[in-house]
Amino acid sequence: MSVKTLLTAEDFLQMPDVPGKRFELVRGELVEIPGTTARHGEIAAVFYEVVRAFVRLHALGRVYFDGIGYIIARDRDIVRVPDVSFVAQRRIPETGAPDTHWPFAPDLAVEVVSTYDRAVDVYEKVREYLDAGTQLVWVAWPRTRSVTAHAADGSIVELGPDDELDGGDVLPGFRVRVSDLFEIDKLWSPL
Repeated sequence: MSVKTLLTAEDFLQMPDVPGKRFELVRGELVEIPGTTARHGEIAAVFYEVVRAFVRLHALGRVYFDGIGYIIARDRDIVRVPDVSFVAQRRIPETGAPDTHWPFAPDLAVEVVSTYDRAVDVYEKVREYLDAGTQLVWVAWPRTRSVTAHAADGSIVELGPDDELDGGDVLPGFRVRVSDLFEIDKLWSPL
């Protein structure tokens, strides 16, 4: 009988990159995250650009694209890597962003659902983010061009293409038509 060694967030950070592979740490175990499609990346880029423009305009904090890890649980550590994330200025240390994973959950996490994602796994991530202190989680569903907004107070709002997504208390004043978040051509068109 072998004993499984659980990794810590620090062990995970020190692991060498494996070309062509992506990982998250879930309850101390390394979990491979399948690569994304070009469409998935483009939709995530639209979310990033729209949120980033708003955050920069209002000097609210930092917005990150896929690849930034957040330690959202300890003692069987969980490190999640959202497609897009936001950290409020008030939570950023004077020394700036850490040279490690962020030691806390983001204020906003955006997960773009891929063809390989199972709904139960997506909702597990949502629950983990909220349990760790994330104030708002947006789940983007490309197939239906819809977004599910999960708030820290337990409210869940399903938004279709004609609805407006708002930033609530996390991004006060932020509003965007949901269908615009899936319009890839707008992101890549000349100004």
